[in-house]
Amino acid sequence: NINLKFQLHEHSCALSSQLGNVTVYFSSDAHWLSPADRDQLLMELRATGWVEMENRNAIFKELHFKTFNQAFGFMSRVALQAEKMNHHPEWFNVYNKVQITLTTHDCGGLSKRDIKMAKFIDKIALCF
Repeated sequence: NINLKFQLHEHSCALSSQLGNVTVYFSSDAHWLSPADRDQLLMELRATGWVEMENRNAIFKELHFKTFNQAFGFMSRVALQAEKMNHHPEWFNVYNKVQITLTTHDCGGLSKRDIKMAKFIDKIALCF
């Protein structure tokens, strides 16, 4: 038997048990985007090179860096943020090229988490 206790906070739900403490985040940014919200929020991202994938409810971007080390450094920075957000990109890297796909599996499509992550990715890419 496991005794569970929930403590509700504004943007998260903390779950504790006799086996230890685990924090699970439930946030309003994990809900799928309505078509109206989607169009509005993706407008800015389209201008920076993000495209909507035809066969998936996801967005995609390909970035090119001068060297593999820059590409890897970029990916490392994004990975740290992904851990903080608990929202991880699907990505592929060959030498100086990084391909990134964002979608929210929990809601089966695009969410505000994807928009936030895409904006972070665009910001960090400027540092390289």
